[in-house]
Amino acid sequence: MADTQDRNTKQHAGSHHEGDKGTGRQGFASMDDQKQRNIAAEGGRAAHEKGTAHEFDSEEARKAGEKGGKVAHERGTAHEFTSEEARQAGEKGGKVAHEKGTAHEFNSEEARKAGANSHGGHSK
Repeated sequence: MADTQDRNTKQHAGSHHEGDKGTGRQGFASMDDQKQRNIAAEGGRAAHEKGTAHEFDSEEARKAGEKGGKVAHERGTAHEFTSEEARQAGEKGGKVAHEKGTAHEFNSEEARKAGANSHGGHSK
């Protein structure tokens, strides 16, 4: 057994796998980010075609989005919305909430406060 281990050690000593780049990483981990994304995307497409892909429920999707947003902000890669993009996103979310029947129904006091805040703090 020791003889076999010695031979294996000698055969692999100093060898690097393709893409290793001297990092000590092998296989998928040794590939550049774009190649990893391409392979992962292909796997995702195949899983959807087969019907075996994970389907997120709204709570899982919310948690995943929150986690991704935190990481993006920590890395400084988060998208910074313009006021117009934020307005469009809010409008889209509001329409969906109304269609689903999950939109918040404002009472008159809430509506007055929201209206005052959206017009620079001046009530009409």
